[in-house]
Amino acid sequence: MIPITSAIAIAETEITESFVRASGPGGQNVNKLATAVQLRFDLVNSPSLPDDIKARLRDLAGSRVTEDGVLIIDSRRFRTQKRNREDAMERLVAIIRQAAQPPPIRYKTRPTLASKLRRLDSKRRGADIKRGRGRVDPGRE
Repeated sequence: MIPITSAIAIAETEITESFVRASGPGGQNVNKLATAVQLRFDLVNSPSLPDDIKARLRDLAGSRVTEDGVLIIDSRRFRTQKRNREDAMERLVAIIRQAAQPPPIRYKTRPTLASKLRRLDSKRRGADIKRGRGRVDPGRE
Protein backbone atom coordinates (compact mmCIF):
# COMPACT_ATOMS: atom_id res chain seq x y z
CA MET A 1 0.00 0.00 0.00
CA ILE A 2 1.14 3.50 -0.87
CA PRO A 3 0.13 5.96 1.87
CA ILE A 4 -1.37 9.21 0.62
CA THR A 5 -2.91 10.68 3.77
CA SER A 6 -3.71 9.16 7.14
CA ALA A 7 -7.07 7.95 5.78
CA ILE A 8 -6.19 7.20 2.15
CA ALA A 9 -3.82 4.59 0.73
CA ILE A 10 -3.52 3.11 -2.75
CA ALA A 11 -2.60 -0.47 -3.57
CA GLU A 12 0.43 -1.00 -5.80
CA THR A 13 -1.73 -3.17 -8.06
CA GLU A 14 -3.77 -0.09 -9.08
CA ILE A 15 -0.68 1.45 -10.70
CA THR A 16 0.97 0.24 -13.87
CA GLU A 17 4.32 1.43 -15.18
CA SER A 18 5.74 1.32 -18.67
CA PHE A 19 9.18 2.41 -19.76
CA VAL A 20 10.06 4.31 -22.92
CA ARG A 21 13.16 5.89 -24.34
CA ALA A 22 13.73 9.41 -23.10
CA SER A 23 15.19 12.40 -24.86
CA GLY A 24 17.61 14.83 -23.26
CA PRO A 25 20.90 14.29 -21.41
CA GLY A 26 22.39 10.87 -20.87
CA GLY A 27 24.83 10.31 -23.71
CA GLN A 28 24.59 6.91 -25.40
CA ASN A 29 22.18 5.71 -22.70
CA VAL A 30 19.45 7.83 -24.30
CA ASN A 31 19.67 5.71 -27.44
CA LYS A 32 19.99 2.34 -25.69
CA LEU A 33 17.95 2.35 -22.48
CA ALA A 34 14.30 2.99 -21.72
CA THR A 35 14.67 5.31 -18.73
CA ALA A 36 11.51 7.44 -19.03
CA VAL A 37 8.52 6.22 -17.01
CA GLN A 38 4.83 6.39 -17.85
CA LEU A 39 2.83 5.76 -14.70
CA ARG A 40 -0.86 4.92 -15.21
CA PHE A 41 -3.49 5.10 -12.48
CA ASP A 42 -7.06 4.03 -13.28
CA LEU A 43 -8.92 6.85 -11.61
CA VAL A 44 -12.47 5.78 -12.47
CA ASN A 45 -12.17 2.18 -11.26
CA SER A 46 -10.06 2.85 -8.17
CA PRO A 47 -11.67 1.44 -5.01
CA SER A 48 -9.21 3.38 -2.82
CA LEU A 49 -10.50 6.88 -3.53
CA PRO A 50 -13.90 8.37 -2.61
CA ASP A 51 -15.96 9.88 -5.44
CA ASP A 52 -15.46 13.50 -4.33
CA ILE A 53 -11.67 13.12 -4.40
CA LYS A 54 -11.88 11.42 -7.81
CA ALA A 55 -13.83 14.39 -9.18
CA ARG A 56 -11.35 16.94 -7.78
CA LEU A 57 -8.42 14.84 -9.04
CA ARG A 58 -9.90 14.71 -12.55
CA ASP A 59 -10.22 18.52 -12.52
CA LEU A 60 -6.68 19.01 -11.16
CA ALA A 61 -5.05 16.59 -13.61
CA GLY A 62 -6.74 18.16 -16.63
CA SER A 63 -5.28 16.81 -19.88
CA ARG A 64 -3.29 14.12 -18.06
CA VAL A 65 -6.53 12.13 -17.65
CA THR A 66 -7.63 10.15 -20.71
CA GLU A 67 -11.24 9.80 -21.86
CA ASP A 68 -11.30 6.38 -20.14
CA GLY A 69 -10.43 8.00 -16.82
CA VAL A 70 -6.81 6.87 -16.62
CA LEU A 71 -4.36 9.35 -15.09
CA ILE A 72 -0.99 9.29 -16.89
CA ILE A 73 2.11 10.75 -15.27
CA ASP A 74 5.20 10.94 -17.45
CA SER A 75 8.63 11.31 -15.86
CA ARG A 76 11.84 11.73 -17.85
CA ARG A 77 13.72 14.32 -15.81
CA PHE A 78 16.49 12.01 -14.59
CA ARG A 79 19.00 9.73 -16.28
CA THR A 80 18.11 6.60 -14.37
CA GLN A 81 14.96 4.53 -14.53
CA LYS A 82 14.87 4.16 -10.75
CA ARG A 83 14.94 7.92 -10.11
CA ASN A 84 12.27 8.53 -12.78
CA ARG A 85 10.05 5.89 -11.13
CA GLU A 86 10.44 7.59 -7.76
CA ASP A 87 9.73 10.98 -9.30
CA ALA A 88 6.55 9.77 -11.03
CA MET A 89 5.32 8.16 -7.81
CA GLU A 90 6.04 11.34 -5.81
CA ARG A 91 4.11 13.40 -8.35
CA LEU A 92 1.15 10.99 -8.22
CA VAL A 93 1.05 11.13 -4.42
CA ALA A 94 1.35 14.93 -4.47
CA ILE A 95 -1.56 15.44 -6.87
CA ILE A 96 -3.78 13.00 -4.95
CA ARG A 97 -2.93 14.79 -1.68
CA GLN A 98 -3.85 18.08 -3.31
CA ALA A 99 -7.19 16.62 -4.46
CA ALA A 100 -7.82 15.22 -0.97
CA GLN A 101 -7.83 18.75 0.48
CA PRO A 102 -11.43 20.00 0.32
CA PRO A 103 -11.74 23.45 -1.23
CA PRO A 104 -12.17 26.27 1.28
CA ILE A 105 -15.72 27.42 1.95
CA ARG A 106 -16.43 30.72 0.24
CA TYR A 107 -18.47 33.14 2.26
CA LYS A 108 -20.37 35.82 0.40
CA THR A 109 -19.26 39.33 1.26
CA ARG A 110 -20.67 42.69 0.31
CA PRO A 111 -18.61 45.64 -0.88
CA THR A 112 -18.17 48.40 1.70
CA LEU A 113 -19.64 51.86 1.18
CA ALA A 114 -16.13 53.33 0.83
CA SER A 115 -15.23 50.83 -1.94
CA LYS A 116 -18.47 51.65 -3.79
CA LEU A 117 -17.73 55.38 -3.57
CA ARG A 118 -14.13 54.85 -4.77
CA ARG A 119 -15.40 52.86 -7.75
CA LEU A 120 -17.97 55.50 -8.69
CA ASP A 121 -15.40 58.30 -8.30
CA SER A 122 -12.97 56.41 -10.54
CA LYS A 123 -15.69 55.94 -13.16
CA ARG A 124 -16.56 59.64 -13.00
CA ARG A 125 -12.92 60.65 -13.50
CA GLY A 126 -12.58 58.26 -16.46
CA ALA A 127 -15.73 59.72 -18.05
CA ASP A 128 -14.40 63.28 -17.59
CA ILE A 129 -11.11 62.33 -19.26
CA LYS A 130 -12.93 60.75 -22.20
CA ARG A 131 -15.28 63.71 -22.52
CA GLY A 132 -12.22 65.98 -22.80
CA ARG A 133 -10.92 63.98 -25.79
CA GLY A 134 -13.56 65.30 -28.16
CA ARG A 135 -12.89 67.43 -31.27
CA VAL A 136 -11.59 70.93 -30.75
CA ASP A 137 -13.89 73.55 -32.29
CA PRO A 138 -11.68 76.00 -34.30
CA GLY A 139 -14.08 78.91 -33.61
CA ARG A 140 -13.74 78.62 -29.82
CA GLU A 141 -10.03 79.45 -29.63
